[in-house]
Amino acid sequence: MKQLFYPLVSCFSLLLRKHSSNGRRLTPFVSFGLSGFIFFAVVFIYGEDFHCYFSIAQQQQHRGTTTVVSSNFQQSQHHLHLDQDSVNPHPLYNAQLSNPPSISPLPKTKTALAPTKTDDHVGGVEEECDLFSGKWVWDESNRPLYEESECPYIQQQFSCQAHGRPDKDYQFWKWQPHGCSLPSFNASLMLEKLKGKRMLFIGDSLNRGQFISFVCLLHGLIPQRAQSMTTFESFTVFRAEHYNATIEFHWSPFLLESNSDNRANLQKKKKRIVRKETINKLSEYWKGGDILVFNTYIWWITGSKFKILLGSFEQEKKDIIEMETEDAYQMAMETLLKWVDTNTERNKTRVFFTGMSPSHGRSSEWGGDKDGNCYNQTTPIEDPSYWGFGSRKSIMRVIEDVFSRSKVPITFLNITQLSEYRKDAHTSIYKNQWKPLTPKQLANPGHYADCTHWCLPGLQDTWNELLYAKLLHL
Repeated sequence: MKQLFYPLVSCFSLLLRKHSSNGRRLTPFVSFGLSGFIFFAVVFIYGEDFHCYFSIAQQQQHRGTTTVVSSNFQQSQHHLHLDQDSVNPHPLYNAQLSNPPSISPLPKTKTALAPTKTDDHVGGVEEECDLFSGKWVWDESNRPLYEESECPYIQQQFSCQAHGRPDKDYQFWKWQPHGCSLPSFNASLMLEKLKGKRMLFIGDSLNRGQFISFVCLLHGLIPQRAQSMTTFESFTVFRAEHYNATIEFHWSPFLLESNSDNRANLQKKKKRIVRKETINKLSEYWKGGDILVFNTYIWWITGSKFKILLGSFEQEKKDIIEMETEDAYQMAMETLLKWVDTNTERNKTRVFFTGMSPSHGRSSEWGGDKDGNCYNQTTPIEDPSYWGFGSRKSIMRVIEDVFSRSKVPITFLNITQLSEYRKDAHTSIYKNQWKPLTPKQLANPGHYADCTHWCLPGLQDTWNELLYAKLLHL
């Protein structure tokens, strides 16, 4: 329809020129009629654009309010009281794998840019499109978002091409939400957002991978002399000098104080012990951060029980009890939210929590070889209802329960389901973590393939596209 507008204007201009050349003027009645017709055509053709513009402007005035969003947990329709960003945790599939989640209604705009108020509930806002529900599509023209060889910060733990992975297909898949489009990552806009700020990723090695991905998405726009990365013990800091900004990673696999906080001793620690309700000493350094991205999951999964220290690690005789893993994890989540509530500024600090990162250790789960795993997998899982055994549904219930009862403004990045499909994106045997794999280990990928961590570039770039969308557009 918009193509009709330009011929109308051209005809109107031609009519005016013709009358002017003949020395005649249009009568007031004719001029008024033509002007009215053009005005009606503009409103009719561009009305939706005007509506979208004013809607977004109005929504930006309410960004400071806490929102209530719809949850898909157990296919329920109740609301979770979180921050202005929608979280839509994935349904907790039963052992037989239920039907895939329902597709969100088509949004009014082609890209999910802003939420729309749906009711009179206090802070009641529901986003038009669930960015976490969708499918993977092949996009060779726009992926990858950077090259492995061009980002000097990719560690050997994530550099699959450098360690001999024969294919690159895992780099060309793009996440496509149902009914809308994920906003493209704009590195220039993100750097402007970070100007004069501190952004921190806090958690385990999966969060480190997301941190490295984020740095790789940005570093190409920063002059080489004006960027640096330094590591000291459990801290890694990337600095963008011209923007007076830092992007930081802090190793804290449980978020609470533990016997695993010193990475130098990780291989020596066989029994994982967490100190009850204590955010570790690194948390003092988190204070003042403008954007905080937390994660913790995989380190908790050691069995049905977990060891909790009631006293101090310095005490000679330690009082250690065992808790159900789900109870221990809930204690950690509640402690984190209390810390956020006490140590962050509501109108200044943005806080995110990245959900469970799935593993793909048994290919029989998706119909493959019973002795296989993620090794030699080159395509995503196509079953929309797929949910692997590596992602504990009981932990998802804990996250849903704690976050639904919290009034702390924290945004949940529900990356679990979309990552479940990506059996092809793991580092497998194409990595070097503590030391290179031996020829004997390389010949036994069924035992030594890493089906927990992810190649870069790859899946975790999508995690950051979702983070970017929530941070700048929603």
